Amino acid sequence: MKPVIALVGRPNVGKSTLFNRLTSSRDAIVADFAGLTRDRHYGNGRQGRREYIVIDTGGFEPDAGEGSIYREMAKQTRQAVAESDVVIFVVDARGGISAQDHEIGQYLRRLGKPTILVANKAEGMTQGLQLVEFYELGLGEVIPVSGAHGQGIRTMLDLALEAIPGLPPEDEEEPEIDTSVIRLAVAGRPNVGKSTLINVWLGEERLVAFDLPGTTRDAISVPFERDGQKFELIDTAGLRRKGRVFEAIEKFSVVKTLQAIENAHVVLLLLDAEQGVTDQDAHIAGYILESGRAVVLAINKWDAVDAYQREQVERQIETRLAFLKFASLHLISAKKRQGLGPVWKSIVLAQKSAMRKMTTPVLTRLLLEATAFQAPMRSGMFRPKMRYAHQGGMNPPVIVIHGNSLDKVPDAYKRFLEGRFRKAFDLVGTPLRIEFKTSDNPYKD
Repeated sequence: MKPVIALVGRPNVGKSTLFNRLTSSRDAIVADFAGLTRDRHYGNGRQGRREYIVIDTGGFEPDAGEGSIYREMAKQTRQAVAESDVVIFVVDARGGISAQDHEIGQYLRRLGKPTILVANKAEGMTQGLQLVEFYELGLGEVIPVSGAHGQGIRTMLDLALEAIPGLPPEDEEEPEIDTSVIRLAVAGRPNVGKSTLINVWLGEERLVAFDLPGTTRDAISVPFERDGQKFELIDTAGLRRKGRVFEAIEKFSVVKTLQAIENAHVVLLLLDAEQGVTDQDAHIAGYILESGRAVVLAINKWDAVDAYQREQVERQIETRLAFLKFASLHLISAKKRQGLGPVWKSIVLAQKSAMRKMTTPVLTRLLLEATAFQAPMRSGMFRPKMRYAHQGGMNPPVIVIHGNSLDKVPDAYKRFLEGRFRKAFDLVGTPLRIEFKTSDNPYKD
């Protein structure tokens, strides 16, 4: 499982700036304004070969009054701390220590969770007397960093990852993945029938299935074998919009679901025919695609809707899930055991596609054939020149194309190449990533 790091601190100490730095993104809104972040915000990051999940939180006021927005923000922060493996407590190096910092420090000491104390906005400051006062918090050494300028981030991250018990060092050999067992995560919104479907597959009431959203709280793993193929079925808690997540226990489930998707070989995205394809379905599908996991779509409760509703659902899939055109689609009823057989074939096919090996000569021949059929558009004085291609990874398959001026290749041509490669290698159910490597001109200067 990816380790989870929570960023905690009072308002306006620069937690969102650190979040953007750790995730190499601009996902968190940053402004010189206290209290801008309110909900928990999840992101993925990597340092060397180590990957991790970061949680950005709102300003933490442990003793916020009843009914105030700060109380709700404090509740969100407590959930983030409970989900995390290590906490980064952020203080303001320029603003100095405050009574609120003391309260947060006391709360974290009581929990006993691994905590790294970080003084943000320390750019240009000499490490010395300015940071001495933060030792009052009783959380050990103070690490000076600058989220805006990137200073001290590597040291902070190394200390945070080292503080997680049981996490292997970066230079340790990664264990070989057992590809004979297909890890299948069943994901979707609450109450779409995930647990019911797994119970039908297993032939027993292995998971609690109830007509109440949010029955499953954690990612449950169950071994299973079908036609000689071993599977590991993972039933995940339903992901819903943050505004709909009220119960504390259910909030703990979000990070478990994201980790389950990350660690799966194939994700079965279950949709509800009665409710149609919602924005939340599209968000979950987007996360699966971003993770690079192979995916199979299944619409449950198909027997419970009439012809008009079926037509509406099919139209919604074409519009809202157009980015998953490569995935197989199945119409099923878990309760009545209808249409379940073909789903297994698609799952196995998706996993094989995700692990497909593509040789350099074949990839290069396909690339040259594609460019002969339709060359990329000229950009200014230069036309992109593609020379050869090779495979850069599996699960998902990555094709690396080398040549000149490839930074000018438009997205439309990239999709054209993806279609040619998919057809040639019969890649069904898996994302395909194409990367361009442009050769430097030694005489450009």
